[in-house]
Amino acid sequence: MSIPHLFAPLTIRAVSFRNRIGVSPMCQYSANDGFVNEWHLVHLGSRAVGGAGLVLTEAAAVEARGRISPADLGIWDDLHVPGLQRLAAFIRAQGATAGIQLAHAGRKASTAPPWEGGTAVAPGRGGWQPVAPSAEAFDAGSPVPDTLDRDGILEVIAAFRRAAERARTAGFQVVEIHAAHGYLIHEFLSPLTNHRADEFGGSYDNRTRLLKQVCKAVREVWPADHPLFVRLSATDWIEGGWRAEDTVALAHHLSSAGVDLVDCSSGGIAPGIAIPSGPGYQVPFSQRIKDTTPMLTAAVGFVTSPAQADQIIRNEQADLVLLGREMLRDPHWPLRAARALGREVAWPNQYLRAR
Repeated sequence: MSIPHLFAPLTIRAVSFRNRIGVSPMCQYSANDGFVNEWHLVHLGSRAVGGAGLVLTEAAAVEARGRISPADLGIWDDLHVPGLQRLAAFIRAQGATAGIQLAHAGRKASTAPPWEGGTAVAPGRGGWQPVAPSAEAFDAGSPVPDTLDRDGILEVIAAFRRAAERARTAGFQVVEIHAAHGYLIHEFLSPLTNHRADEFGGSYDNRTRLLKQVCKAVREVWPADHPLFVRLSATDWIEGGWRAEDTVALAHHLSSAGVDLVDCSSGGIAPGIAIPSGPGYQVPFSQRIKDTTPMLTAAVGFVTSPAQADQIIRNEQADLVLLGREMLRDPHWPLRAARALGREVAWPNQYLRAR
């Protein structure tokens, strides 16, 4: 078999990706009541035009109270579907695979956009009361969340299921469940934030129960020939938190539950944690899961150069490379990377004069 490279196509289930480059989910804080608008179409559409193999939306909230900010994208209402449908259709028309990240912010909900300070938004100013596995605030400036009871947890699971149905109707080809960065599902996974004494807390099996049930609910309505991804924080980077060993064990369970790929990120569970970041610092998590489980993986985190991204694929440290900030800086990064790596790729007809 030939060694894969950054521009080798990839097929997962019945969905083909033209290359191994993906646009990582990045909140734009530009929606009104969760609705897609021209900003999302231009922002994500330009990355599809720029040659990415996979274009993932920002976190789309499965409940209104699950938004990170009042300006987040949503998929909790059938009325959101037409705008999402237009977005997915445009991405696909450019040759990219259209994906959507389904999310619930948990205790980190109801905050202002970063350029407005990122602080908590009170209910009287357009915010709402967050929920979480346990009644502990994210930091001193955040409200104490309400503890989800069993009925509330079941409603969250049902909300993910309904969101997946809407994603299917909207024409997305990939769904990613956001279980990282200190948001609701990660809050259930981590012993730092889950202090429950019921079947959703305490032991590893109990703390992972919510994610497993969400995956099961989504897989039941998501087409069998479409991929299902899960984004995990592979470690909390702090003693007593979620560990890389826990992520490896969970990846085995998720594989048997119909998940195809783990998007390997890290951190976010609490403020003030020292993270030893640097170029490609999260790639070892992706490689470890890929080497020890049946799961495909995506690598993220300070991947900036074409050679670096290509090496990750060639060394079989990941099956996909997802870029965030670098894609913000250069929507056409894949076309530039192809030239740098000596690869022939298709350009949009409208751009051929610049090739």
